[in-house]
Amino acid sequence: MTWRTSADYYGRWPSPTFPMTEPAARIAARRTFPGTQVTVDAIAAHTPTCSGGRDSSLSLPAGRSETEAVMGSSRPSVTERVLSILGAFSPGRTVMSLAEISRQTGLPAATAHRLLGELTRWGALERDDDGLYRVGLRLWEVGALAPRGLGLREAAMPFLEDLYEATHENVQLAVLDGLEVLYVERIAGRDAVHVFTQIGLRFPAHATGVGLALLAHAHPDVQERAITGPLRRFTPKTLGSGGQLRRALAEIRRTGVAISDGQVELHALSVAAPVFGPADIAVAAVSIVVPADGFDWRVLVPAVRASARGISRALGAPRALRSPDSAIHRSD
Repeated sequence: MTWRTSADYYGRWPSPTFPMTEPAARIAARRTFPGTQVTVDAIAAHTPTCSGGRDSSLSLPAGRSETEAVMGSSRPSVTERVLSILGAFSPGRTVMSLAEISRQTGLPAATAHRLLGELTRWGALERDDDGLYRVGLRLWEVGALAPRGLGLREAAMPFLEDLYEATHENVQLAVLDGLEVLYVERIAGRDAVHVFTQIGLRFPAHATGVGLALLAHAHPDVQERAITGPLRRFTPKTLGSGGQLRRALAEIRRTGVAISDGQVELHALSVAAPVFGPADIAVAAVSIVVPADGFDWRVLVPAVRASARGISRALGAPRALRSPDSAIHRSD
């Protein structure tokens, strides 16, 4: 009886036609492929039987080929491994050793070392004399090309500086990424109220002034994800229910400004307004953070709104030419 092995089933193995009895085929099928966790039992189950049919005892997951079922497709690609290394860096982890990177990414030390060498040679990472790695200037150059990065910051800086000079309090610029805000610029005064934010930091959008301003003008699908998803609470004042968030976003759309009072830290209050781009879509938000007690936040609203409108005009937003709305909103 003639049996045929297939390269589709056997990966790198050759596929000659050779005589083999059925018992011999079943014995051979108990072998395991080198480099895989899949035994050849699965292959034997798909080997043509004596009658020329196929044993259907092995059912393939929907959408997967026989090769994928046997060889598996869960092994991360080279690109995924490289991105996992870059993603291991954060505002709280700006410098790491090989061992730390291997632990953070789950990559074997040898693999991490090889990829780190390639990233360092390209300039995405830098390695100091102590063997520690940090993000390199080449990666910063590429990141600066992002439309919501350097171009936005260049357009916004004159207005952020004016807002800071008028108050000498914390002034921030952020963009929305999913359900988080990413801070892309910040000016802080020496005696300004303490805040955790810094450039490159991410934070849940629902708990911040800039995040609320952006969510209020985000796509309805994004808003629903925020409203129906879990809302992490940082203080007793943090918006903690979908109903609260829905009402807050509706009011912000009506007034054009949001006040986040003690949602992240009880001693801090944020006044925020959205920034619009050429398509009249909210692309960022500007805010000022002041002490929650002893400060009349109402006096800050015109200045914050004027700053946001100025940045929007610099970005070419048509709505920036319309008459400003004088209404205000408090989100606590």
